[in-house]
Amino acid sequence: MALDSSDAPGFGTLAIHGGQSPEPSTGAIMPPIFQTSTYVQPAIAEPLGGIYDYARVANPTREALERNLAALEGGAHGVAFASGLAAIESVLKTLSAGDHVVSEENTYGGTTRMFTRVLARLGIDFSFVDSRDPEAVAAAVRPETRLIHVETPTNPMMRLCDIGAVSEVARDAGALLMVDNTFASPYNQRPLELGADITVHSATKYLNGHSDIIGGALVVRDDALAEEIRFVRKSTGAVPGPMDAWLCLRGAKTLHVRMRQHNAAGLAVARHLEGHAKVDAVFYPGLPSHPQHDLAKRQMKGFTGMVSFDVGTLDRARAVVEHTRLFQLAESLGGVESLVSVPALMTHASVPKDLRERMGVTDGLVRLSVGIEEIDDLLADLDRALER
Repeated sequence: MALDSSDAPGFGTLAIHGGQSPEPSTGAIMPPIFQTSTYVQPAIAEPLGGIYDYARVANPTREALERNLAALEGGAHGVAFASGLAAIESVLKTLSAGDHVVSEENTYGGTTRMFTRVLARLGIDFSFVDSRDPEAVAAAVRPETRLIHVETPTNPMMRLCDIGAVSEVARDAGALLMVDNTFASPYNQRPLELGADITVHSATKYLNGHSDIIGGALVVRDDALAEEIRFVRKSTGAVPGPMDAWLCLRGAKTLHVRMRQHNAAGLAVARHLEGHAKVDAVFYPGLPSHPQHDLAKRQMKGFTGMVSFDVGTLDRARAVVEHTRLFQLAESLGGVESLVSVPALMTHASVPKDLRERMGVTDGLVRLSVGIEEIDDLLADLDRALER
């Protein structure tokens, strides 16, 4: 019988065995890749298992991943998607024209773009707030508010939202709370246990961990909500392919090992940069200087490998990102290899400049995804680049 979070195993055991059993017909220890688009039915409208009629609706490889992610997040249902944005979009598609959403303002730029330039045209209204302040979230709530969406830590400023406090705001409003847990991963933070209704991931990032898929996932506890989200996915089609699902599942089995190193390396890099003469500011919740460090210690087990720092000007930022050797200049994050980017010109280029700067996303801000290379090599790489 497959393990789930109710068995109370350690996280590493859950990562490897959660939701998993040997394949029944052969005993294969890893779930097979069911590379099929359809299934033969023994009789008209009588698919095997009651669900295996078409792969957009059900695929055993995808279901193995979903069970594993649900176990890791302490949820009852995992729902996998073709991307993180598709996962978020599916939740918004459970809403109707005239409904209202309160969103953290410092989200991934693609999320903000989807909200303001795609979904707003369909009649959903959005308000953007600084969710570091639960009272600001509460003040933005309206009678028609149906969803509160936050990232914690945020991309790229590493702001934190008090999930427990904002979950109370959501309950009082009769709204759902969705937490983007991509930057933290379930190893470091479990939003459902803190009061959230939905956890969302870009599975492309830490869950997969090897920069070789695009994927997304939602985890929920409520049966009716899970059924509605699955209906939206079936009806709109944003499913991951079986190979991507299998690769993500394989990556998730080592999440605990990778995150320990990401956490250690991220903290070491943040401490090093904080003491560097050519760095103006460092944004990392694991530093005592971070204004929400106490909150980070309360709701996070570790502080991830995401570090942002400001060097003052675009020219200086460009010199850094173009002269690292181990930190590769690229968008995305969460892989075993270290990456570096300038959010204002890359991941957040679609966010209006005045809003970017108000949030602290200046032209001189550099974002690191600290990988699992040797820490001394990473520090030496950054020092070389900063000297330029």
